[in-house]
Amino acid sequence: MNWELMSGEERNLAYNNTAHVGAEFVALENKRLEVSSGALRSQYSQHLDLIYKNSERTKWDLYPGFDPNAPCLVHIHGGYWQRGSKELFACVAEGALARGWSAALPGYTLAPQVSLTRITEELRTAFDWLSANAARHGIAGPVIVTGWSAGGHLAAYLLDHPRIAAGLAISGVYDLAHLQGSPHVNDKVMLTDVEVEFLSPKRLSPANKAFSIAYGTNELPAMIASSRDYHAYRAEKHLGGQLVPICNANHYTVLEGLRSPNSLLMRQIADLLV
Repeated sequence: MNWELMSGEERNLAYNNTAHVGAEFVALENKRLEVSSGALRSQYSQHLDLIYKNSERTKWDLYPGFDPNAPCLVHIHGGYWQRGSKELFACVAEGALARGWSAALPGYTLAPQVSLTRITEELRTAFDWLSANAARHGIAGPVIVTGWSAGGHLAAYLLDHPRIAAGLAISGVYDLAHLQGSPHVNDKVMLTDVEVEFLSPKRLSPANKAFSIAYGTNELPAMIASSRDYHAYRAEKHLGGQLVPICNANHYTVLEGLRSPNSLLMRQIADLLV
């Protein structure tokens, strides 16, 4: 994929996951997530909307397991930093909860209300709050951070936080430079050159923690390349973690594995703690 030779429209489509599968498919998938997440909240013990910073979306949803010392899966939602919510994606906690683990989902303020710099700062504050307060809510075990799409980028960027033991990113973008040429993303996110340089995990020295990278084999070529390239970048530095292709999954269906305790994704996540 030669970025320099691509037209503006080709660059815009290269990371346009909605256009790749169709808006109707995405709408149906979001409805399914909404229904499934509502069902999860009706079944499990929970502490919702715990404020970690004084703004509308900066809150945690915690789902403690039976054993406070069991691992905790933290999932950072996606939506190209401008859509999505912790409420919509609650159902991705199903696999972890079925294993007897805890789960937690942070909310964060979306673009264009705030910059990506501000989003990363909010989430660092979120993990500081988790370090100080999760135990009183029944979550004291090791934290594995996961994230999908924009959340995959955020999981990779935040891996160095001391509360995080390991992580797995799903279908993220790890070098933000190409998104500056993608209006469907950057019209709202408004990435600066400084943010590209200092918020791109592939341009930073990665944390020496196990970190696996998953993607769907039916995703856009640019999204697949992003995952493969970042895994190679970490492998060159002899850092732990696997590249995990999910066969026949697209950018949206790839999340399904988090809902099953014995899926390939959940097995890979469990292996991070071995």
